[in-house]
Amino acid sequence: MHGGTNVSVPTEGQALANAARLLERAELELTNLPLMERYDELAASWMNLAQLLHDRERA
Repeated sequence: MHGGTNVSVPTEGQALANAARLLERAELELTNLPLMERYDELAASWMNLAQLLHDRERA
C-alpha cells in the first residue's frame, strides 16, 4: 500500500459512464484529431476495465 492511501475501485457502471463521457468529448473534437484519439483511447481503457469488473462479478 502507498502510505495509507485508500484507492477505491469503480463499479462496472461507473467505468461505462466514464467511457461514454469520454466518447462524447471525442465527438466534440472534430478539429483536433490527436485529442480526439486520446479521448478514444481513454474510453477504450475504461471499457476494458468495465469488462474486467463484469467478469470478476461473474466468477
